[in-house]
Amino acid sequence: MDAREAALRQAYGHALGWLASLADRRVPARASVEEVVRALGPELPDGPGDPAAVVDLLASACEPGLTAFPGGRFYGFVIGGTEPAALAADWLVSAWDQNCVLRAASPAYAAVEEVAGPWLLDILGLPDGSSVGFTTGATTANFTCLAAGRDAVLRKAGWDTARAGLAGGPAVRVLAGEQRHMAVDLPLRHLGLGEPQLVPADAQGRIDPDALARALADGQPAPTLVVLQAGEIHSGAFDPFPAAVRAAREADAWVHVDGAFGLWAAASPAHAHLTAGCAAADSWATDAHKTLNVPYDCGLAIVRDPSAVRASMGLHGDYLILHEQGDPSDKVPELSRRGRAVPVWAALRSLGRSGVADLVDRLCRHACAFAEGIAAIDGATVLNDVVFTQVCAAFEDDERTERVLTRLMDDGTVWISGSQWRGRRVMRISVSNWSTTDEDVERALAAIRRAARTA
Repeated sequence: MDAREAALRQAYGHALGWLASLADRRVPARASVEEVVRALGPELPDGPGDPAAVVDLLASACEPGLTAFPGGRFYGFVIGGTEPAALAADWLVSAWDQNCVLRAASPAYAAVEEVAGPWLLDILGLPDGSSVGFTTGATTANFTCLAAGRDAVLRKAGWDTARAGLAGGPAVRVLAGEQRHMAVDLPLRHLGLGEPQLVPADAQGRIDPDALARALADGQPAPTLVVLQAGEIHSGAFDPFPAAVRAAREADAWVHVDGAFGLWAAASPAHAHLTAGCAAADSWATDAHKTLNVPYDCGLAIVRDPSAVRASMGLHGDYLILHEQGDPSDKVPELSRRGRAVPVWAALRSLGRSGVADLVDRLCRHACAFAEGIAAIDGATVLNDVVFTQVCAAFEDDERTERVLTRLMDDGTVWISGSQWRGRRVMRISVSNWSTTDEDVERALAAIRRAARTA
């Protein structure tokens, strides 16, 4: 057995052990950063070591500091697990070690993108022929789409951003709901557009389309981007797309939808009504690691007009072997990158259309079970309309809510984190993992009841 095979076998054993532990292990990590640093050994060795021994040290030292994100009892953030076929495919991605930039360099990877992209458009109910780029996550997907939108509206105004930059050009106006996610603000900052103009939203976080129309009509016409939302991070609410898109179209604005986890509602016949009218936008961002449950990192940047994203992301180099049909590099900001489309293809091929719908429906069913169970606890109130996978609850006051959250984390059965929403300290539950079972939900509710009794 050579060194590579020995190291891989060691990693395989540790990986199986980790995955087997998820059903019963404490969800929060048991060790601190400092403890893991000591176990790893902060001093760089003077010479080479056995690769298998290095893998063994890494796994053994890190295991106590791992949080059970992939398990069925983590509800702290919108974090999916990893569906089995997608996990195995991702191992192949690392072993194949392809730089997934050019069709000529890796025909296999380009082929996987060409198959997976149309499947995604079909599943998500988005326009045929749209560009599908595979990014690091939803934030970079938002960046890619908003870059395409920024440059497109400036071209309409007679300004070439690629040639002239932003300095001296027309100002670009960006409007978003007041409860938009920070993954919108950060890309806007990177794109030189600054903070968005905020439009009022209702109690669930849905943008007010009438207020949007008034804001768009106010002032002098300007190149404009409108950012809508599929899945508010606390309530799970969806913007009223038909009316909001109509208002944006009347102002000749580019419409972008941030659908990090909520865009997947379109895959379920029972929940597709939440995304009605969404397909009329110009671009969409989502994260396959969330609701679809593929490994990190895998955002999706979808743009209706492929030429728009290619104008913003495409590049030329004398040494590059560019293809007349386009390359994966035309759709995303990075050059060197891993084959993110491979685990997406594997998840979709493994689940099929009905399997993706069942996955979405199951997550939503668990969220409803959480809401029903929490509402029955003395002093607890569910604050949102549970329409998708998010549940927000509070107890009598912020102090008791915080005590319940603290006791939950000390208990270790689940990870349920707190947040601030609508002026209150809240318990926020995000149901995102394919492996969550009815039993996991009941164990979580039992832990919440225990925490509430002692808080």
